Amino acid sequence: MNAIVALCHFCELHGPRTLFCTEVLHAPLPQGAGSGDSPGQGEQAEEEEGGIQMSGRGRAHSPAEGAGAEPGSAGPRKSDMCEGCRSLAAGHPGYISHDKETSIKYVSHQHPNHPQLFSIVRQACVRSLSCEVCPGREGPIFFGDEQHGFVFSHTFFIKDSLARGFQRWYSIIAIMMDRIYLISSWPFLLARVRAIIDELQGKALKVFEAEQFGCPQRAQRMNTAFTPFLHQRNGNAARSLTSLTSDDNLWACLHTSFAWLLKACGSRLTEKLLEGAPTEDTLVQMEKLADLEEESESWDNSETEEEEKAPVLPGGADGRELTKCPTDSSLLSDRGSWQPRKPTGFKSLRHMRQVLGAQSFRMLAWHVLMGNQVIWKSRDVDLVHSAFEVLRTMLPVGCVRIIPYSSQYEEAYRCNFLGLSPQVQVPAHVLSSEFAVVVEVHAAPRSTLLPAGHEDEQPLSKYEFVVTSGSPVAADRVGPPILNKIEAALTNQNLSVDVVDQCLFCLKEEWMNKVKVLFKFTKVDSRPKEDTQRLLSVLGAAEEDNVKLLKFWMTGLSKTYKSHLMSTVRSPMASEARS
Repeated sequence: MNAIVALCHFCELHGPRTLFCTEVLHAPLPQGAGSGDSPGQGEQAEEEEGGIQMSGRGRAHSPAEGAGAEPGSAGPRKSDMCEGCRSLAAGHPGYISHDKETSIKYVSHQHPNHPQLFSIVRQACVRSLSCEVCPGREGPIFFGDEQHGFVFSHTFFIKDSLARGFQRWYSIIAIMMDRIYLISSWPFLLARVRAIIDELQGKALKVFEAEQFGCPQRAQRMNTAFTPFLHQRNGNAARSLTSLTSDDNLWACLHTSFAWLLKACGSRLTEKLLEGAPTEDTLVQMEKLADLEEESESWDNSETEEEEKAPVLPGGADGRELTKCPTDSSLLSDRGSWQPRKPTGFKSLRHMRQVLGAQSFRMLAWHVLMGNQVIWKSRDVDLVHSAFEVLRTMLPVGCVRIIPYSSQYEEAYRCNFLGLSPQVQVPAHVLSSEFAVVVEVHAAPRSTLLPAGHEDEQPLSKYEFVVTSGSPVAADRVGPPILNKIEAALTNQNLSVDVVDQCLFCLKEEWMNKVKVLFKFTKVDSRPKEDTQRLLSVLGAAEEDNVKLLKFWMTGLSKTYKSHLMSTVRSPMASEARS
């Protein structure tokens, strides 16, 4: 994430000050590889790349120069700093972490190296501890603009027995130029920054309580109530944060926390390009997910009610002893010799077409598109699952109803993909029906088996597939246009599997748009049959196969789309428009 995270403090002597900041340094582009660039030049180029992209860049100072910079540098003068304003000692090199995966460095020091970045952080520090304060002076707030960046700020107090009011004021700020990204990261930043603040406050509270127990300051101040305040401080107004928390490794720990915060916040969000409204598949998946969540909540509520009603009995209270469930040693005996099985199944539609053959695949694909029941009989459960996963890609999500493997035949209204064991008997009327197709998997004859040692190259060569149906599709039959286009894409070897998947996605969207038009025309507007025939001709779907396909795919429309159309028709404005 291109941002800067900083810890700021309101000093009683010098006002708002930046104590510690962590920025992101991106590796330079690989220029002049092998041109003899020295390592020092590469390091200098990396340090010149700021965490926030600037229009113009000056020469960056090293981290060692940031702690106590001289006049003319990015940092303040040494005379303007006290113990409360200083984090790293003069000459301290700072902290640096390398991310090898992304070639990014996370560098921490007291002030940013770049003069313009120093100005941005300085302004954000002043605003976070002066004018931009949330109610109660403790908590998160957002402010900023396009010129100086946008800031997430969380102010908080640290206990100090020698400070005015027994507390000092600090803030943790995150600065970046992308307003939308920063607002989207608000919950994440709030939780993580709050955890850092709680840890700091917990350490400081222990020190404060120990000091108050040894030398209570409240009673001492009450005894000198009429002494001017400037004489009360006795030079103790400036105390470093390491002294307040009694943690010598405080800055190293803050560097680790800030570096992790920048990396985690940058990797948790990814951008997705959405064009137009969500597809029907997306809507159906969202509806199914919502139904599952409601069902799980109802189950949880019912279980909670049963637990409340059921009496809690101690062990043996009902006359029986409670014993542990015995462990089956046979389940663990072969654990050391277990080896993962190589997956045997169909990889894609093109692979299935090569295995089944062009004619058998066309028959199977036709039945899938028409919504007929596909029955797959095999002993290999993984093979059945892979076949259904491949075939379902030809249909909208709402049209897919799968029973992966069953011990008995299930009716077509329950599923259009049914996996069965070879021993299960399929009713005779289903075998002779034109609304079902059966794929039987048998062991291949010995003459067609591959030589020993070559089975892994073609794992399906040990099977023989027989595709039968009461309504076989003739090879010379035209069929629906979507089936012909799918076969054309599968036979084109110049198209990769990913390109074929995109073609299939576009074809489904094209025909789902026709389904939407037909649904509104027939179900919502209730047009006569003659008008429907004219519409089908305009859509290029007047043939019998196309009409069957559209009617079946109409069942895959989402409830959201249907209810939207019905509510639009019932609205008063729609009634006036029709009249």
